[in-house]
Amino acid sequence: MKERLQELQQEAIVKIESANDLKELNDVRVAYLGKKGPITEVLRGMGKLSAEERPVMGALANEVREAIASSLEAKQALLEEAEVERKLASETIDVTLPGRPVKVGNHHPLTAVIEEIEDLFLRMGYCIAEGPEVEKDYYNFEALNLPKGHPARDMQDSFYITEEILLRTHTSPVQARTMEKNQGKGPIKIICPGKVYRRDNDDATHSHQFTQIEGLVIDENIRMSDLKGTLEVFAKKMFGEEREIRLRPSFFPFTEPSVEVDVSCHKCGGHGCNVCKGTGWIEILGAGMVHPNVLEMAGYDSKKYQGFAFGMGPERIAMLKYGVDDIRHFYTNDVRFLQQFKRA
Repeated sequence: MKERLQELQQEAIVKIESANDLKELNDVRVAYLGKKGPITEVLRGMGKLSAEERPVMGALANEVREAIASSLEAKQALLEEAEVERKLASETIDVTLPGRPVKVGNHHPLTAVIEEIEDLFLRMGYCIAEGPEVEKDYYNFEALNLPKGHPARDMQDSFYITEEILLRTHTSPVQARTMEKNQGKGPIKIICPGKVYRRDNDDATHSHQFTQIEGLVIDENIRMSDLKGTLEVFAKKMFGEEREIRLRPSFFPFTEPSVEVDVSCHKCGGHGCNVCKGTGWIEILGAGMVHPNVLEMAGYDSKKYQGFAFGMGPERIAMLKYGVDDIRHFYTNDVRFLQQFKRA
């Protein structure tokens, strides 16, 4: 039995030394130290030994097991180290090579213009207000001095869901909701950016879904001069310090008096060209003093509070700012078009 144990130890060590990978090494471990291995088989015959021989053979068997286990651990460490070295050699990275450029996206031109306008008005002390795109007829029309049957409703051909629910045709309902929420107390100083919807034929200058940014200021002693000064700051910051504005009389049901606002042409400087159709001016937005009826419906005392409102289309602003001649370019997702507007 002693000779057999020593023989098994030598066999195991030879096979351990010849193992080329961790799988082969594990096979040797199972073969010699497993429950069905030859060492276990030899130990089962210890019952035939005398009482004096059993402890001697037991001690020898433990020595053989420990020697094989020690040899296995040493070989495993060598194989693992060799595997690490192999991986390092095969996965070496040349850090002197130039990095691969990562393609990154950029702001959509409309998003860039909207954020630029928001930043400008935030610096002027305004807050940003938002409201639902699916709106009640009351807030979209009636609270803005457009009762049912009013002819001005025909100017905004609407997407109605029910008789009283529609897709908002402008962001003015946000103003009506904000005034109602304030329960007749001032001041209010907000801009309302968002999507709006009208039943319109899509062409170079029209879309059935577009964006608007409207502004509202309500307080005591608000005058038309406050509106003009605000819009002058906007035009100069948006289009250049050399730009001028002019106000032309107009009509909107929710403002009185109402004006159309033009900015001097960026191409000819107001002298007249093909861009401004020879007038020297380009229309950019509508505005006016909040109609007393709108104030009264929202719970304000129109003799104590006054206000002004204005509304602009970021698409039109972007078209003028970047020289875009077709509004549909903003919505067709042509990467060649969008890549022209990368911001530094």
